[in-house]
Amino acid sequence: MALGLYLSVPFCRTKCTYCNFASDVFSKSVFQRYVDRICNDLANASATAEQMGGRVERNVDSVYFGGGTPTILDVSQLERLFVTIWQNFDVHPDAEVTVECAPGTLTAPLIELFRRHRVNRVSLGVQSFVDQEASSVGRLHNRATVLDDITRLRGAGITDLNLDLIAGLPHQTAQSWEFSIEQVIATEVPHVSIYMLEVDDDSRLGRELIAGGKKYHAHFVPDEDLTANMYETACDRLEAAGIEQYEISNFAHPGRESRHNLKYWTRQPYLGFGVDAHSMLTTPDSRDAVRFSTPDTLDQYVTAAAPKPNLIDRHAALEETFFLGLRLNRGLDLDRVASTFGQDEISSLAPVIAELVQTALLEQQGSVIRLTRRGHLLSNEVFQRFLAVSQ
Repeated sequence: MALGLYLSVPFCRTKCTYCNFASDVFSKSVFQRYVDRICNDLANASATAEQMGGRVERNVDSVYFGGGTPTILDVSQLERLFVTIWQNFDVHPDAEVTVECAPGTLTAPLIELFRRHRVNRVSLGVQSFVDQEASSVGRLHNRATVLDDITRLRGAGITDLNLDLIAGLPHQTAQSWEFSIEQVIATEVPHVSIYMLEVDDDSRLGRELIAGGKKYHAHFVPDEDLTANMYETACDRLEAAGIEQYEISNFAHPGRESRHNLKYWTRQPYLGFGVDAHSMLTTPDSRDAVRFSTPDTLDQYVTAAAPKPNLIDRHAALEETFFLGLRLNRGLDLDRVASTFGQDEISSLAPVIAELVQTALLEQQGSVIRLTRRGHLLSNEVFQRFLAVSQ
């Protein structure tokens, strides 16, 4: 089975107030050390996989540069990363090669680099088409910048584009959210990601909201009910425009789904490189899988701290099959799951499935179960029910 590669670039021009990822603003002096470390890890991927107890293939059909902001690196540094990938893996001619970009960071030399190295998909972190909302959380672009980036990418032949939006940003209203959705549809991009603002203590805005304060425009954040309504509005508007929901947060024209992200949700093998990058590989006997991740701080990563393996046995694999597979709108075929894990395992989950159907969090058609619209909004509760019954 072909492998997916994920490269984490945790550097940003500014740290968005809502961000809870392992990314931040760093001096450019560390960029080269970081690129050196990733290139070393790429060259030694087979040895690392063996140490972790996994099996790695050279065949690759998806490459994903995530962030942070990968396009904050110098062109020469990005070039080196691409060259090192091509030198150490057999990347399919039709592989999906994605780069996440912050609007306003796409220079002409960067776009030319994309063309040289077969980048055929770009994901733009727009978050809002309303300038006040974007600036309130630390975004440095405006609506005009986004539209210009889209035009220049298409002019370079890169038409497989994704736009990210976040529901629940400060100052957002039902009307302003409608405007952002309308703008997304008007761009005619083939893929859209819709996220709801996460309120937790891993971001500055989240901590301020929990504390009931006013910093970072926290007192202008819409309430949970309005945010949920915004998400449902996006589902309806995008569906009507032919951009179909295929995963809780992702929508696409048929056939334009993110191949790389589908690997995560369908438990296909992938290797991650960089800060807080995760990997999953099959084991040599193909019966189990192993997961491992790199350190989640820059200092620990560049000093070569070793990842720690976590063997995924059949019990854990069954749990993952449910809480990852149910993210997809197509749902899970219980007969197919039973053919892999045994009918007894599925039978033990029957009461939980029946309860979730009764409470309208799941729907069942024949042997296929899937989340309802309400289930999408309460997906973490659904997933926790499957974890609880299997423990």
